[in-house]
Amino acid sequence: MSRSILFVTGTRADFGKLEPLAVAARDAGFTVAFFVTGMHMLQSYGLTKLEVHRMAGVTVHEFLNQRPGDPQDMILAKTVIGFSDFIHEHRPDLVVIHGDRVEALATALVCATNYIRCAHVEGGEVSGTIDEIYRHCNSKLASHHFVSSQDAARRVMSLGEQASHIHAIGSPELDFHAGPSGVTIAQVKDRYALPFDSYGICVFHPVTSEAASMGAQASALFAALVASGRNFVVIAPNNDPGSAAIFAEIDTLPKDRFRVLPSMRFAHFSELMKNASVMVGNSSAGVREAPFLGLPSLDIGTRQTNRAKSPSVFFADAGDRAAIAAFLTAQWGKSYPRHDAFGGGSAAGRFAAVLADPGFWTGSLQKTFHDHDA
Repeated sequence: MSRSILFVTGTRADFGKLEPLAVAARDAGFTVAFFVTGMHMLQSYGLTKLEVHRMAGVTVHEFLNQRPGDPQDMILAKTVIGFSDFIHEHRPDLVVIHGDRVEALATALVCATNYIRCAHVEGGEVSGTIDEIYRHCNSKLASHHFVSSQDAARRVMSLGEQASHIHAIGSPELDFHAGPSGVTIAQVKDRYALPFDSYGICVFHPVTSEAASMGAQASALFAALVASGRNFVVIAPNNDPGSAAIFAEIDTLPKDRFRVLPSMRFAHFSELMKNASVMVGNSSAGVREAPFLGLPSLDIGTRQTNRAKSPSVFFADAGDRAAIAAFLTAQWGKSYPRHDAFGGGSAAGRFAAVLADPGFWTGSLQKTFHDHDA
């Protein structure tokens, strides 16, 4: 009987990172399932649970953990209760969580209290908001770690985690970006009604610690983009506190130059990035995928503070119209060499190789703090 692996996904973004790992695990003979919750379940965000259901050879379990407007602590509580019920019925051999979302925190907590093996993907990274707190909490709760870089591995070690349980595999989503997307840019434009020959991508998420000012930040950023005269594909923000104010500003954008989408299929988004002129906003895609693809990106505000450095990544505050205008003028359509600080597109194979080691499954789940030499 094969071991069972449950992947937890709450957003379109983390599914793009977990899917290559799930495919590799499935193809290696593991029984793979997804626990789908969070934004995936909300119609206003594109009902992206449908993307998970399209995966062949996996089982999908749905859980509605929120209503629009629920605060983060309530979402946390609902997810703890729902996931606790689920794992007491199914008891997977391994639960795989990703990153810094509240759904990952809830499920990692349930795994820890029930002594279920839990692997955290992309721990050990810094960003400068409450997301970073969630991410480090997830690392402490998890029993195994699949990180994107040696820097991240050292940070997880500094949290007292066992070195042999930390595996630097690179960022999983780069596996997909490294190869052909499977669709053409013409197909992308046709599916999403994109009339632009030349376009930038904008993704601007709320920063939870700055929720009160997100409307003003979005207003300033979009005003600068409008003033540039350029065309943009705008992907809707996530549902963290402050998103309503961003949506209100998005609704004012001129529709002839701004195509607003609630979400995109990952293959189509990859092809969109490969053919874009620039990327602007505060999505992790701007500091990770964009440099890997050689796409110049402008990181706005504090959401990705200290997350990554690359020659193709530039920085500005939302209200700095001059800096935004200068970036768009100088960088539009420019191409950079591939930046591979977060891996070269082989994370899934490395992940599967770790799971194939019998020792992975036999270690104690009673964690202790490991002091490491400086």
